[in-house]
Amino acid sequence: MGRKWNNIKLKKGLLDRQKSASFTKVLRDISIAVKRAGSDPDTNFALKISLQKAKEVLLPRENIDKAIKKASGEGMEEYFDVNYECYGVDGVAIFVEAATNNPTRTISNIRAALNRWYGTLGKEGCLQFVFENKSVFTIKKEKLSVDDITMELIDAGLEDVEEEDGFLTIKAPVENYGDIQKKLDELQIKIEESGFERLPLTMKSVDSKESYDKVLKLVDVLENDEDVRKVYHNMEYNEKFSDS
Repeated sequence: MGRKWNNIKLKKGLLDRQKSASFTKVLRDISIAVKRAGSDPDTNFALKISLQKAKEVLLPRENIDKAIKKASGEGMEEYFDVNYECYGVDGVAIFVEAATNNPTRTISNIRAALNRWYGTLGKEGCLQFVFENKSVFTIKKEKLSVDDITMELIDAGLEDVEEEDGFLTIKAPVENYGDIQKKLDELQIKIEESGFERLPLTMKSVDSKESYDKVLKLVDVLENDEDVRKVYHNMEYNEKFSDS
């Protein structure tokens, strides 16, 4: 499950951070979190996650404060969380998380992307055994080894650590997100990326570079939709199909 999926995530996620975690999307997540549960991150876990993301993408503090102030007042539109379970070519599973003030617009955009790039919309629940929801943190390896991190984080709920391309990917249960974050802060370790991720339990290989490129293009189009928060897939990384 881990290394090859994380390889795609590191190359496509960290290197294209401005696309998958843009200022606009982070600010909207902050606003939604404040609107739903208030402006105190100690009691509003969704806001705490969003503020961490803002820190990771170097979002200016004045922008954050302005979004919190605006969301604390009246008049902000209500947003709904919606998920879409889809399939790409060769049966690759694709899970889309979105937040929208217009579900009709969002599903229309999702269907258009699927139709263009040979995907299909699945029934609700069809991917429930394909992905598992976890807290995931990415840090630079630097001086700490996998064994070092394991020893430091095991009491905070750590389940797994993987090393690849100079990064360590840390996995823990969703409920241990705050414990892991706190421990990394205490160790003065910079978090490159963090959040709740749907990790694939099973991987899916494709038969050709054409199929490989179609899946990545579909994922790319979905990620760039203004309503989409995150897109997950279980396509096996294949170096011979990759242009990188």
